[in-house]
Amino acid sequence: MRQGDDNPRISAEGAGALLFDVAGPVFDPVLQERLWVLARSLREIDGVSETAPGMNNLMVVFDPLRLDPEKLEAQLLDGWRRAEPGSAVGRLVDIPVVYGNDGSDLKEVAAAKGLTVGRLVEMHTAPVYSVAAVGAMPGFVYLSGLDPDLALPRRAVPRMGVPVGSVIIGGAQAGIMPLTAPSGWHILGHTDFSLFDAKREPPAALRAGDRIRFIATEVRA
Repeated sequence: MRQGDDNPRISAEGAGALLFDVAGPVFDPVLQERLWVLARSLREIDGVSETAPGMNNLMVVFDPLRLDPEKLEAQLLDGWRRAEPGSAVGRLVDIPVVYGNDGSDLKEVAAAKGLTVGRLVEMHTAPVYSVAAVGAMPGFVYLSGLDPDLALPRRAVPRMGVPVGSVIIGGAQAGIMPLTAPSGWHILGHTDFSLFDAKREPPAALRAGDRIRFIATEVRA
């Protein structure tokens, strides 16, 4: 199918998964909200075992012995036509952040943007961000809503170990590291908020559709 808002692309990902893709050249938060609504509705279909929203796309995992792929495609398209943005908004969660902790890129990012550290922190804490998708690593959140004036290409050479709890930006998105792992995103600060705990139910603290606010508890310029 032709890709787009009214004509999404549906691709088979093996025998038991379909990728529903509405992505254009630029991330669209309205399309993302419609995908959250679609994902929620599909969980009610007998034979669908998992729905995983990505960035303007949706992975649907199903049992092909219980659900015909062509029937599921038709249900996807019908659900997409019915999906209304704004009806799947989740919780509002405040995330406390210490900006400019040891090892951060706060001063470097401020200099690259021609800002003071204080102004950079103001701009980063001003928006209410949306959890566009959860993935890449357990509990990692892709956050939409970053001020476009703070968008910055990822580091040319990724760090091999960005610490758990790092509050980061990369490209036009913000994020939080749920564990220590390699990343090319820029570190602005640190939070003690726990994004993932395998012993917790559910293990991931945030889910697609949740909204978060970063609250500056300290700025170490």
